[in-house]
Amino acid sequence: MVLIVSSVVMMSATTPFLWAVRITMTMIPILLLLFEKKYSSAVRFLILYSAALVLTLFFLSEESTGLLKSFLTGYCGIVVQFMPAMITAWYVVRTTKIDEFMSAMQKIRIPDGITISLAVVMRFFPTIKEEYMSIRDAMKMRGIMLGGGNALKMIEYRMIPLLFSCVNIGDELSAAAVTRGLGGKVKRTSTVELRLRAADHILISAFTAVLGIFVFFKYIR
Repeated sequence: MVLIVSSVVMMSATTPFLWAVRITMTMIPILLLLFEKKYSSAVRFLILYSAALVLTLFFLSEESTGLLKSFLTGYCGIVVQFMPAMITAWYVVRTTKIDEFMSAMQKIRIPDGITISLAVVMRFFPTIKEEYMSIRDAMKMRGIMLGGGNALKMIEYRMIPLLFSCVNIGDELSAAAVTRGLGGKVKRTSTVELRLRAADHILISAFTAVLGIFVFFKYIR
């Protein structure tokens, strides 16, 4: 899903039909987030994408004049272009358990170096989010907020600890992977039983069809 969506968003939609195909493809991971009961994430993505899409297609144009309008044109264009891939990646990170991911990668014989790197990345961003929330709460207790006239202090007291936390979290996740025996010579066992079900085949077919239709109507027809 991530590879196909990333491929499609790199190709510009030049006709109403291609726009409809891209929008349909974007709605699929949003619906999947709803099925996984990630309601807040799905609603936020839907509102942001819909607002940027409406502004891009109906209110803004490449001939827009004025600083604000030009800024909105560029910003909404970037959101519409890359938001589908971001939504899909967010769905993958939020709904995939690391043990299931490791077991799946081992079954399809992906090298351990790639598997461990991807597993660390998948755990890195949610951990960073939790760390930022903790830093934000600590700064609020100390009265360091954007609205209080302490904008520079807010950047200093939030971003610098977050940068140091990024370094430490990366080292800790790598050490945890080694401690659990990932990358060892002995084949890793798992209690998770993975197999493709009907829903998986439907999604694989749907995304492959979307990619084929997009490429056909853009480059071949």
